[in-house]
Amino acid sequence: MNHAQCVSQQTFEVHAEYEGHRLDKFLAVIYPDLSRAYFQKLIKAGQVTICSASLKSSYTVKEGDLITVQIPPAVQIDLKPENIPLDILYEDSDVLVVNKPKDLVVHPAPGHYTGTLVNAVMYHCRHELSGINGEIRPGIVHRIDKDTTGSLIVCKNDDAHIKIAEQIKAHSVTRRYRGIAIGRIKEDSGRICADIGRDPKNRLKMACNVPNGRHAVTHYRVLERFTQHTYLEFELETGRTHQIRVHMASIGHPLLADPLYGPLKSKFHLQGQCLHAMTLGFHHPRTGEYTEVTAPLPEYFAKLLASNAL
Repeated sequence: MNHAQCVSQQTFEVHAEYEGHRLDKFLAVIYPDLSRAYFQKLIKAGQVTICSASLKSSYTVKEGDLITVQIPPAVQIDLKPENIPLDILYEDSDVLVVNKPKDLVVHPAPGHYTGTLVNAVMYHCRHELSGINGEIRPGIVHRIDKDTTGSLIVCKNDDAHIKIAEQIKAHSVTRRYRGIAIGRIKEDSGRICADIGRDPKNRLKMACNVPNGRHAVTHYRVLERFTQHTYLEFELETGRTHQIRVHMASIGHPLLADPLYGPLKSKFHLQGQCLHAMTLGFHHPRTGEYTEVTAPLPEYFAKLLASNAL
């Protein structure tokens, strides 16, 4: 594929914290919505290079490597409903709230045109989905990271979409998360108020108090302290990209197993950050009645809390 055909070409410098990673794993960390399998195909096609030299997926990156990635243009796709099981927490004629598992991408993207939450809700809801976010994101009014589990609302019609989106914009939607942070946090509760924007030193990440950052506030409350970790509840005032993950890293307590903001090596061998969107509360778009839905902790999370490993 020639350069002109690429929607996106970016060059990344490898920082010391990523040295020794397989190339495909490194790319899957910096593009969290794309899979290792997708990058293996790009690498094989010669679309991932260092100084124009092609690489293999098994290449281990080194500090200072300048890796150029060419992401092919989005293809015109005909999204298909797929009979993917959904853990439904609440449903009526206007909205659907699902409990999203780990490793389920919310909406289609390169490398994930099937097997997404959108494919699943298209099957479940048939033709009852809002169209405001276009053909690729029908019904999707907000999202959570691929490896974050928990409550996510889907809108079945445009009126519901508009009213829920207005509540999200006004920060009136209740969003409470559960997470496990590295280290013992002394305070029983706290408030982190720090603007969040793209990290100018490492474009792969978000960071606090950077130029063009956006106002962000996270409240936290300690639920239990372990030997080397702390179990917390978080409540969001705002909803910035990676907000809880960035804020916790900024106070020296990144989330356990966070591949972007925490230590790369962990004895727990978990798939992504220990973060769960537990409670979602909103005013119903038709009745105005306050509705609150809670997603139970995923099995891996509950087992961690019950173990003596933390």
